[in-house]
Amino acid sequence: MNTLTEIQEEKIYKIALGLIPKIGNKTALDLVEHYGSAKAVFEDAKTKDLCQFQKINSDTASVILQKSTLARAEEELVYSEKNNIQILSQDMMEYPKRMKNCFDAPFLLYYKGNANLNASKIVSIVGTRKPTANGRIFCERLVQELKAYNVLIVSGLAYGIDVTAHIKSCDIGLENIGVVAHGLDKMYPYRHRQIAEKMLDCGGILSEFPSTTEAKPQHFPMRNRIIAGLSDAVVVVETAIRGGSMITAKMANDYSKDVFAVPGRLDDALSKGCNHLIKTHKASLIESAADIAYHLRWKKQKAGNQKQLFTQLTEQEKLVVDFLVGEDGVHLDELIHGTKISTSRIASLLLELELKGMVRALPGNSFRLL
Repeated sequence: MNTLTEIQEEKIYKIALGLIPKIGNKTALDLVEHYGSAKAVFEDAKTKDLCQFQKINSDTASVILQKSTLARAEEELVYSEKNNIQILSQDMMEYPKRMKNCFDAPFLLYYKGNANLNASKIVSIVGTRKPTANGRIFCERLVQELKAYNVLIVSGLAYGIDVTAHIKSCDIGLENIGVVAHGLDKMYPYRHRQIAEKMLDCGGILSEFPSTTEAKPQHFPMRNRIIAGLSDAVVVVETAIRGGSMITAKMANDYSKDVFAVPGRLDDALSKGCNHLIKTHKASLIESAADIAYHLRWKKQKAGNQKQLFTQLTEQEKLVVDFLVGEDGVHLDELIHGTKISTSRIASLLLELELKGMVRALPGNSFRLL
């Protein structure tokens, strides 16, 4: 690894941490925080010290100390760079902040695409793999309506409602993200490879799994939590009383996200899950995108205005705007630390953004996007 940059080298050590069995997301984060870097975990740690961390026994510690996963991690970095896959860690601005705020956020994310994972408005749409015609029609209409709010759509690229949301989004030029339960070197189901390729030009594909990882049953609930964590709101279109969509809705509730469900007739099997969510106050009833906008206090964007204004911002102004996305309020000190912009400079940037109608000053020296 002598020819690698420091950033690449640290990334390899982070990948390696994620590859070691029995080291979960939180433990990996704790290790990096404790030792100061992922490299230091492998270079400076001792068996006795490592075993003080939760879920690390002597066998796991020996894997770290022997550095046996570093070669595989370096292969992963080479593969990712060759295939334009971004490897996002939680200390990077590109890492989705909504997900970072979740208690079980992935240690690393693998992302291929061009959409902003910190877009100002994000809605996840999920549902059964075998929807009715009415379910498909509602899903397509909802996506069409959400375009007026300049929303980023998220789903799981599964059969049924998921792929309907992706296809409709691409058809109308709405950015959308597919979260998958495997590495980005493959596509499951294989039939969706063409829409997945199309999404790379109008969104992207996201996973927490490195290449060569197969789509195993236990990976899908992990995938579902990312669908829930990425968004402001989750919409369940059709689902039975049990299934992946109900898991996603539960996770969204655990993350304090807004959940919406499409009601249906009492005797329809694919409405039982949605009706149950509404009946037990785990979801709000939804009839159109206007219901989401009402709950989240969204306003429709005038065609092209928001994108045009964003393209007119300076690079530093874009840094500030990206940092504020998805936050109810960010203190000035956190802005300075997160953007690495000087105190004097950021004050003038915030004033300019206020004058442009993009940022509002809050009490306590905090700021948020309008």
